[in-house]
Amino acid sequence: VLNQEQTKKCSWKKLVVHKFIRPCNLHLSEDDVDLEALVNDMNSSLESLYSSCSGPQTESTPLLHNGHHTSPELPSSSSLSADLPRTSLRRSQPMHILAVRRLQEEELQLRTSSLPAIPNPFPELCSPASSPVLSPGSLPPGDPTTGKHIVKIFSEDGVGKVVEIPADMMARDLCQLLVYKSHCLDDNSWVLVEHHPLLGLERCLEDHELVVQVQASMNSDGRFLFRKNYAKYEFFRNPLTFFPEHMVAWCQETNHTIPPSQLLQNFLSTNTCPEIQGYLYIKEVGRKSWKKVYMFLRRSGLYCSTKGASKEPRHLQLLADLEDSNIFTVITGKKQHSAPTDFEFCIKPNKSRGEMKELRMLCAEDEQSRTCWMTGFRLFKYGIILYQNYKLPQQRKPLLSPFSAPVRSVSENSLVAMDFSGRIGRVIDNPVEAQCAAMEEGHTWRKRTQRMNVIGSQSPLHHSTLNSVIHIAQLWYYGRITREESHRIIHQQGQVDGLFLVRVSQSNPKAFVLTLCHHKKIKHFQILPCEEDGQVFFSLDDGVTKFTDLIQLVEFYQLNRGVLPCKLKHPCTVVAL
Repeated sequence: VLNQEQTKKCSWKKLVVHKFIRPCNLHLSEDDVDLEALVNDMNSSLESLYSSCSGPQTESTPLLHNGHHTSPELPSSSSLSADLPRTSLRRSQPMHILAVRRLQEEELQLRTSSLPAIPNPFPELCSPASSPVLSPGSLPPGDPTTGKHIVKIFSEDGVGKVVEIPADMMARDLCQLLVYKSHCLDDNSWVLVEHHPLLGLERCLEDHELVVQVQASMNSDGRFLFRKNYAKYEFFRNPLTFFPEHMVAWCQETNHTIPPSQLLQNFLSTNTCPEIQGYLYIKEVGRKSWKKVYMFLRRSGLYCSTKGASKEPRHLQLLADLEDSNIFTVITGKKQHSAPTDFEFCIKPNKSRGEMKELRMLCAEDEQSRTCWMTGFRLFKYGIILYQNYKLPQQRKPLLSPFSAPVRSVSENSLVAMDFSGRIGRVIDNPVEAQCAAMEEGHTWRKRTQRMNVIGSQSPLHHSTLNSVIHIAQLWYYGRITREESHRIIHQQGQVDGLFLVRVSQSNPKAFVLTLCHHKKIKHFQILPCEEDGQVFFSLDDGVTKFTDLIQLVEFYQLNRGVLPCKLKHPCTVVAL
């Protein structure tokens, strides 16, 4: 390809030659150009460029010049001088408008594919199958198992809180997040509850369950609750109270000689085959009547015997498979299902649409039997995973930072009666001596309160007024609630020994009631006010031991059992999210 200067020089020399041509031989100087060689070089270069531009195409398309067809011959010298400064030659080909639009759309897609995702400002307008995040361009929707998901958590007072969690977050991790955001005590007893108000069902999620998966299987009326449950792993600490010997088949076969450790090991091991047996009431499908049937709970499922208490395979009928279903507590009881007792539970298939005909409604004779059936269901379904969930918080304690505040749990091992009357404190082992020390301490508190009243009598807020309201901010105080409401709260938070709350008495407005759980039974103790020397005190034992306020009373019975069947261990706690 010749540059522009060579082209101009070539045309000027050509004119000079034609003007001064002579019939004699022409002798060229050093500045003259050989025209014949130059034309040959130009033809060869144009042919090479034409072949490289046309490529491997075999079809010949006529060149368009000002709308007229031109011959496929080489261009003239005038057109050559206009085309020579270009660095490349392109053949003109017909192109449809649709093809051009398609190319423009592809270029736009390539430019927008690298842009970040834009949050959808109106997610409620999208279809359920669409993603809550608008993907740029025409990219395919993302995998539902990845990314962020929105979960709404409700507290006991009905207030909800929206939390954004990843798809692989477990129930344990979400509870830790809510504990951190709510600034409450982390004692590994917080749970996430799957609640169905229309069906009257609820269950506690296991620590290893994925919250997003559970949410995907819930109905439109389902919701998550954040709640305390002290009995989540209580069967690992005291298995004999959860598994009566008359309900465990192989306990009867070994003449009641199995220790508690072996009892749990047989339930957790997959090699052994323990069995829960006993009578249960089952609701017939499509009817309101209940039928008492002998049941067997095994690893393979829940069976009922069609002939008395026979265990023969031909007499056993499968009612529910453990792998494809979950067990729920029925919170409505007799009202909705006309149950024969108050100890009702339900087995709900995972793929159930929430219809009553798909639920297996069962009812036990007492609370201990219902707890045994439901605990056995969990152990048979998850096995060793439950034990790993129980041990994981204990393994995390040594890994805590030395700068983090230690969590101190109130238990019988950490709270003992002490005597500080001497130079060195000592532990009181004798229960009679401990009771006498408690009575003496109560009199000391009374004298100290009287002395405080004399000193602070000039204060506008009298001490008696302060004693009547100082307990309002405590977690265990519930104010004016009914007896039935206190039972419901105790049931929800685990029914373990020492679970308690304090409420206002319905029969005596000036008195209070201590509601306490012991051996799966709920008992009520009235706290009566008594006046002495113009000062009001509170007592549980008809004035034998007096306390200036409810906080002192609760703290005393957390250390000493006194007239109660057990010490106060676990306060019923409700946290507002």
